[in-house]
Amino acid sequence: MPFVAVNPATGEVVQRFATHTSDQVEAALQLSQEAYPSWRALSYGERATYMVRAAELLESEIPVVAALMTSEMGKTFAAAKGEASKCAMTMRYFAEHAEALLAPTAIATSAAASGVRYESIGAVLAIMPWNFPMWQAVRFAAPTLMAGNVGILKHAPNVPGVADYLEHLFLRAGVPRGVFTNLFVEVDQVEAIIADARVSAVTLTGSERAGRAVAAIAGRELKKCVMELGGSDAFIVASSVDMDRTIPMAVTARVQNNGQSCIASKRFIVVRERAEEFLERFATAMSEVVVGDPMSPATVVGPLVSATQRDLLDAQVRDALAAGARALCGGAPLEGPGFFYPPTVLVDVPASSRAGTEELFGPVAVVHVVETLAAAIELANATPWGLGGSIWAQDEGEIEQAIAGIEAGMVFANAVVASTPELPFGGIKNSGFGRELGTHGIHEFVNAKTYFVA
Repeated sequence: MPFVAVNPATGEVVQRFATHTSDQVEAALQLSQEAYPSWRALSYGERATYMVRAAELLESEIPVVAALMTSEMGKTFAAAKGEASKCAMTMRYFAEHAEALLAPTAIATSAAASGVRYESIGAVLAIMPWNFPMWQAVRFAAPTLMAGNVGILKHAPNVPGVADYLEHLFLRAGVPRGVFTNLFVEVDQVEAIIADARVSAVTLTGSERAGRAVAAIAGRELKKCVMELGGSDAFIVASSVDMDRTIPMAVTARVQNNGQSCIASKRFIVVRERAEEFLERFATAMSEVVVGDPMSPATVVGPLVSATQRDLLDAQVRDALAAGARALCGGAPLEGPGFFYPPTVLVDVPASSRAGTEELFGPVAVVHVVETLAAAIELANATPWGLGGSIWAQDEGEIEQAIAGIEAGMVFANAVVASTPELPFGGIKNSGFGRELGTHGIHEFVNAKTYFVA
C-alpha cells in the first residue's frame, strides 16, 4: 500500500510514495550496520560538522519545508516555519554540546582511576508521529547521531514527504549513506525490524496503544526503548493568577498545532474565586480565534489532520453534550471542504463521558471549577496520564505547591509546556517512560560503561 499525503485543508492528494519491499528493508538495515563503525569512529567535532551543515541547509529552505508540512498535516504556515527553525537550532545545540554531555565521569573508588564512559550502541529505530513531523524526528536524530549511533526512521504514513526530505537533508549535508535512513514500511513490518539483530534500540512517540505494542516487542527482544505517549495536561489557574497574562496563554496552550499536541493543555482547572472571570474571558478569546486556510498569515487554527480525526473529536464532544455538558463556544465541525473544527470550550463535563476520560486531540478545552488549589492538584492527578502540566499563579507558595504536587514528567509555571533541547522531555504513568533531549535524553541510547583501573 503506498504512503499517501492528503492536504487536510482541501482533502486533495498531495503526493504518494511506494512502500519499501522486504528486499529494500533488508538492504537498508545492512547499510546501517555497515555505516555504523565508521560513523562511531568519527570525533565529536567531525560529526558536528555534518550536523551543522544539515542545520544550515534546513535554515536556507525553511519556507519550502514549512509549506510541505502544512500541505501534509495542516499546521499553519507560521507554526511550520517555527518548527523548522527549532529543528535547526536543536541540531546546532547538540553539535555544540554533545561532547560535553557525554564526557566520561570520574568516580572516586579504591582504584587508581575509575568512573563511567558513555559509548554509542548501534542503530536506533525511531517510530514517529505526524503532528510535529519534522521536530519529532529531529529531536531524536540530533542527539542520537551526535552520540555516534545511526538512525532509522519509520515515520507516520501521512507525512511521507517530510520523512523523505529529512533523509535527503542529511545526505545533502554529506552524512554517509546508512547513518540516517528513512523506511516507508507498514505497521505489520515493524515487529521484524525491531527484532532484527542489527537494531539495538527503539524510540516511539505516539499513542498509548502503539507504545504498549512496541514496548512489548522491545521487551521480548531485550532491547532498550523510550516511549513518549499521550497526555491530558492540566492547566491550573490559582487564586493569585495574573489573568491578563494568562488568558492569551490559555488559548495558545489549547490551540497550538491546531490542538493536536500531546503536551497541549486539555483540562483547565480553575479555583472557584477566579472561575467566573476565567470562563468568560477564555470562552470569548477562544471564540475569536481565526480558523481557516493554514497558509494565510491571519489563521491561528487550521484543519485537523484527517476526516477520521475530525469525526473522532466530534463524537467525543457530542457524547459529552448528550451527557449534560455545555459548550460555551464551538461544539460542532465547520461545514465546507477540509477537516476543520472550531476552538471549543466545554463545561459541566461528566467524569464518565468520553471527553472526561479520553484524550481530546483537537482544539477542545474542558474546564473544571474546584474550591482550592489542593483540589485542583488532586483533580490534575486523577488521570492515567502524566506527561506535563502547568500552574498559573503569582504567589511563590502556590507555584511550589503545584510543582511539588502535580504527578507528571514536566511542570511549567506561568509558561506553556514545551520541549527545549536543554531540558529532558517525557512523562510518567501511561504517558510513557524514558526521556528525550537534554543530558538525560542523549544518555538514553548510550552504553554507560564502567571502567576500573587498579
